[in-house]
Amino acid sequence: MTTLDQAPTLWRNRDFRRFWFGESVSLLGTQITTLALPLTAIHAFGATDSQVGLLRFLQLAPYLGLALIFGVWVDRARRRRVMLGANLVRMVLLAMIPTLHWLDLLDLPSLLLMACAIGIASVLFDVSWMSYVPALVEDPRHYVEASSKLGMSSSAADVAGPGLAGLLVSWLTAPVALIVDACSYAASVVSLLLIRRPEPRPDPAARRHLGVELRDGLRWVLGTPLLRALALIGCCCNFSMVTVWTMFLLYGTHDLHLGSRTLGVIFATASVGGLIGAASARRIIGRFPVGRVYLVAQSMLLLGPLLIVVAPGGWVVLFVLSFFVTYLGLGVAGVIIVSLRQSSTPQAMMGRMTAVFRTLLFGGGALGGLTAGLLADAVGAHMALTIAAVASAAVVVALFFSPVSRLRSLPVP
Repeated sequence: MTTLDQAPTLWRNRDFRRFWFGESVSLLGTQITTLALPLTAIHAFGATDSQVGLLRFLQLAPYLGLALIFGVWVDRARRRRVMLGANLVRMVLLAMIPTLHWLDLLDLPSLLLMACAIGIASVLFDVSWMSYVPALVEDPRHYVEASSKLGMSSSAADVAGPGLAGLLVSWLTAPVALIVDACSYAASVVSLLLIRRPEPRPDPAARRHLGVELRDGLRWVLGTPLLRALALIGCCCNFSMVTVWTMFLLYGTHDLHLGSRTLGVIFATASVGGLIGAASARRIIGRFPVGRVYLVAQSMLLLGPLLIVVAPGGWVVLFVLSFFVTYLGLGVAGVIIVSLRQSSTPQAMMGRMTAVFRTLLFGGGALGGLTAGLLADAVGAHMALTIAAVASAAVVVALFFSPVSRLRSLPVP
């Protein structure tokens, strides 16, 4: 199948360990913000369903307009410096929210504006870090292990983040809870500063007109069957996940009257599935055909929301099971997707490839957040959840025709 176990472990790579630690801490803080920002809008300003949807849209909308441009720029720059700047901006903005709240200067329009600004900095960081990992790892045989470790961090943040966010919001109020995320970005900045491996200087001779480089990135992703399939199906999956997550937050808060702590516990308990998936992905990929694992994992992600729809009101166990199945599929599929993207793309194209994926994936998420708020306002949160779950399940049909589902093993870089 693969030669995953024939290469030395990344535990010996000190710089990767530092990066991994910093990214893990910042991911935990990000999960806190994901729950704390909409709850700030709901509890502090009485935001409507459509306003919460607009907040989620503004957090992710910068990926639609800026990811491709930033991707070209990142391929021309040293990525560590870009990541340092992006995290410093996010740290300052998140610290400003509770400060303005204490001074009674924070209102809903200001919160929406700052959410968008945080999203812009997140775009810059996200198109950089995935391109930076191969510079730390170097040996392509380590790509799956690196993806698995970072996937485990993301899933662990999914587990601890919502529960911690629920507790912090209930104890400190939602705006104050954002201080924890600001501290997490400070930890990421320190870890990046401690990395000693020199990053290769981009070749100035390779720079061309912005439009040409944007077109090259789009052509690479959309012209490569594996990458095109991953991007389009990933867009649908992100649309589904953000739509369902936002609708459930509105449904649980307004219709079922679930508290912040209860919502946090639901998401945290369910997210154990993501941790299990990411932790076991490398072993599963080594034992079964990659395409079959991808097909099953993505199907779980897309079919999971149906359990929320059939659950009687207040059946928290089925809510947890729904998100557990979704996160379990995401944990396994995420490792495969990132590994395929890295092994199918040359280093010089990595930033632009990442930017195209970020545009499609987070663009789908942004539209999902906006759709969730508008649809919940129009037909009610539960009916909106039903529509979203059925649409999500329909995407499974496309998985059977995807060239990714027919892969026997990871392609040779």
